[in-house]
Amino acid sequence: MLCRKVMPVLLAVFLLQLVPEDPAWGSVTPKTAAPSAVLMDAHSGKILYQKEPHRRMAPASVTKVATMLVAMDALAAGKVNWDDRVVTSEAAWEMGGSEIWLEPGEEMSFREMMVAIAVGSANDACVAVAEHIAGSEEAFVALMNQKVKELGLKNTRFVNCHGLPAKGHYTSAYDMAVLCREALKYPELLQLTSIKHYYKLRGGKTKLDNTNKLLWWYDGTDGFKTGWTTEANYCLASTVKRNGLRLICCVFGIPEPGGHFEESVKLYNWGFANYTFREVVKSGQVVDKVRVGKGAVEDVGAAAQQSAGFCVRKGKEREARLKIILPDYISAPVAKGTLLGELQVVSEGRVVDRVPLIAQNDVPRGSFWNQLKKTFRSLAG
Repeated sequence: MLCRKVMPVLLAVFLLQLVPEDPAWGSVTPKTAAPSAVLMDAHSGKILYQKEPHRRMAPASVTKVATMLVAMDALAAGKVNWDDRVVTSEAAWEMGGSEIWLEPGEEMSFREMMVAIAVGSANDACVAVAEHIAGSEEAFVALMNQKVKELGLKNTRFVNCHGLPAKGHYTSAYDMAVLCREALKYPELLQLTSIKHYYKLRGGKTKLDNTNKLLWWYDGTDGFKTGWTTEANYCLASTVKRNGLRLICCVFGIPEPGGHFEESVKLYNWGFANYTFREVVKSGQVVDKVRVGKGAVEDVGAAAQQSAGFCVRKGKEREARLKIILPDYISAPVAKGTLLGELQVVSEGRVVDRVPLIAQNDVPRGSFWNQLKKTFRSLAG
């Protein structure tokens, strides 16, 4: 059992000595024709650029980011499996807009339906998946809005799972960026949204081309969704990763065809030109040890469950220190991966990242003779 007393320990101080920022270029911020836009650091959720970030906008098919997120939540919870057979209902068949022309009673795997949503922006597949998970589209939309509430988003409300125009159906650039960041918890979702072409649907009879042209035009792009209706104009929620820095960009309400790509590229170019990601601890790195009571060995390594770091403005001097929170000891047996504590990255007086510290390996309970030897050693010392 973990000791309830936790002792903060200063592990090290890292000074990133860089050239001081030049105010001439450092003060320049991008301009975008998008009525509403957000550029976010995906690692921390920090907003790097914003324009009318909380303005309520019609999201069109960008809605499907939330649809896929809730579907992935259901998958993670074991409510569905990739190989589930999803049956098309009359309601799904009746959907208009972008679709894969599902017929009533037609079956596809859950994975194929998700590919159809991620790549082909299929409205009929959205309804089929929603009904498979929740029993009805209405019940599934309730799950979408529950997710919105859990994330503390104030300017999002969904009426359907596909994004066709509906009264009271809206989101904001900021809220959608948060939903995208939440979706990044599922690497398998990015595997779907990064597919450029899918030619295996219905045995190769139905071919899908991804509507997100940044996959071709902008290096490092691997998600998420485009959107367009006459009400919403052109919208895009996307993510790009370069040199360890992952950014999320959401733009809404652009009237010009292709403008959602152009404005996103403009913001990404500014973001990658001005920011970088500083990794201070690698995934799996042992940062300290915890004494093990009654164990076969005396201690166990505390390893970072994932990499730790922070987004920093290029050319700006920044200090970061690592703070380790661990118990004094833990009793054997200890299983590999057991949560031991937490590592915090502190910069400019605030915690900019935190990662769990886990047991590096198994530590079985020591034998009677092992414990006796340890007792004699302690007495001799």
